Amino acid sequence: MLKTTNPPLFRHYEQVSRLSPSDHHPLPAASAIAAAMEECQLPLIDLRGLGSRDERERAACAAAICRASSEWGFFQVVNHGINPGLVRKMRSEQSRLFRLPFDDKVSGGLLNNSYRWGTPTATCPKQLSWSEAFHVPLSKVSHKDCYGDNFTSLREVMVEFAAAMAELAGTLAGVLVENLGHSRGDFEDICQESSCFLRLNRYPACPTSPEVFGLVPHTDSDFLTILSQDEVGGLQLMKDSRWVAVKPNQDALIVNIGDLFQAWSNDIYKSVEHKVMANAKMERYSIAYFLCPSYETSIGSCREPSKYRKFTFGEYRSQIQEQVKKYGYKIGLPSFRL
Repeated sequence: MLKTTNPPLFRHYEQVSRLSPSDHHPLPAASAIAAAMEECQLPLIDLRGLGSRDERERAACAAAICRASSEWGFFQVVNHGINPGLVRKMRSEQSRLFRLPFDDKVSGGLLNNSYRWGTPTATCPKQLSWSEAFHVPLSKVSHKDCYGDNFTSLREVMVEFAAAMAELAGTLAGVLVENLGHSRGDFEDICQESSCFLRLNRYPACPTSPEVFGLVPHTDSDFLTILSQDEVGGLQLMKDSRWVAVKPNQDALIVNIGDLFQAWSNDIYKSVEHKVMANAKMERYSIAYFLCPSYETSIGSCREPSKYRKFTFGEYRSQIQEQVKKYGYKIGLPSFRL
């Protein structure tokens, strides 16, 4: 029997379509969707400014980061300090990993058994993500027993890549924290590298429909996310109450604010809803770094009067999981507003 690398996404799509025929309407042609979708260029920030000897250049770069975090919740960075050769090696190893037979990815114990695909809780097509991923805690990235004998090179690259992303995340978070009148040291005590995650994503080509989500609309539940993506595109975000497509830029990394930073900043920084649309002909790869605290960490607003009640990250994650089970989608921060 021929082994396939793809998860059974089409079968799952058919199953959830039968569960909810009222949600499954004829879809417009892909060309009509493309024509209606506005493409945007995210704010592009050159991080060399942060290391400048000129105080005005440093201040201007920091101000651009904070302004984009407030106005867009998303921005791109170049000259970020992560070697392009390292990014290429990471993408090559990622591609080799996902080419494994599906059964091996599911049951092979790779990367701390972190493989996941589709959306197990989906009850209709609009809740289904046409994708697969390894969602790896950084505390496990260096463990040899997570890789087996055939992925020694993946381990070496993952360790180096995770360290580089962690350093960049710390730099960006430090800028955002200082803008609110707090010290970087206080925030470093909240977010330690061991509580963060690295997620390797693959979005297989999807001939089923031009409106299938590669990743359903959501906000990120962390402090901030750093994304390295290929040239295929598909990322969209909510801007001024409408969806806009993000023009891919392989030379830049995308940064977005998560729910925890919105709550901690008392809504000064914005966690913006975003999604990935599946591509009918091409697969898409991306790698995301999630800056997270420990589950025991208490999250409170840095300014008074607070717009949110205090909660732990563990409590937040638990409530989101319950919401997804009950409603099929995440409510998130509005549940914690005072």
